[in-house]
Amino acid sequence: MARQTFAGKSVLITGASSGIGAELARQLGQAGAQLTLTARRTDLLDVLAQRIAGADTPQPLVVQCDVTRDGDVERAVAEATQRWGKLDIVIANAGFGVVGAFRDLSVADYRRQFETNVFGVLRTIGAALPEIEKTKGNVVIIGSVAGWSSTPNASPYAMSKFALRALADAITPELALKGVTVTLISPGFVDSAIRRVDNQGSFHAEAAEPVPQWLVVPTDKAVRQILRAVARGQAEAVITGHGKLLVAIERFLPWLSRAMKRKLAVRGGHRPEPKA
Repeated sequence: MARQTFAGKSVLITGASSGIGAELARQLGQAGAQLTLTARRTDLLDVLAQRIAGADTPQPLVVQCDVTRDGDVERAVAEATQRWGKLDIVIANAGFGVVGAFRDLSVADYRRQFETNVFGVLRTIGAALPEIEKTKGNVVIIGSVAGWSSTPNASPYAMSKFALRALADAITPELALKGVTVTLISPGFVDSAIRRVDNQGSFHAEAAEPVPQWLVVPTDKAVRQILRAVARGQAEAVITGHGKLLVAIERFLPWLSRAMKRKLAVRGGHRPEPKA
């Protein structure tokens, strides 16, 4: 299905340097997509692009892009269309998580979270949409199960993902009028670097994984599910079994959800910090 759907398609991915973004690039490259990879760190993108390129896979285009800066995504879209002649799919993947108890957070923490996770997505879709409308292509928004069920000590992140679900709900029928398909992806716990990124957006390789390993789904498995949902044109796909369970509990057993959150509140939040 992946090769039939994505071969020859021009795909732009934000936040492609690690985690879900990097694995999306690898699998789409294997399917024959024409890739534009963007992130703040081009050194990581260059290595990824070299690994993806092959006899049957075009060399991905690498573009430095910070979704919090006006003009960066527009430049990436312009370079993608110049290189590939079109843009079929945009994947708004760039994001990170601000965590901590409400009393320990400032308005600046919430603003920084929304600047990347919400306004960064808006910049991405806004910049890509004129080209996506020409090809009657796809807009893919990487949200989270946190957009269904907010948890203690993660209010900035949950708020940002709730906002993305509201955005997807609103623009899906609007863009359908132009032949554009919107897919909201809501993953649960997937093996990625996001839980080793601090509240300033800096990565700490030494930070411990706060989620039990048995709950963490391998990235390649999650991405296969993501691409299947995009290929089918689904409006939303909740990724991972535990993610589907959490969404079901939130929707149909809210009393149980509240009880679970009370227990989580006692444990506190996770904030990776650099070693001294």
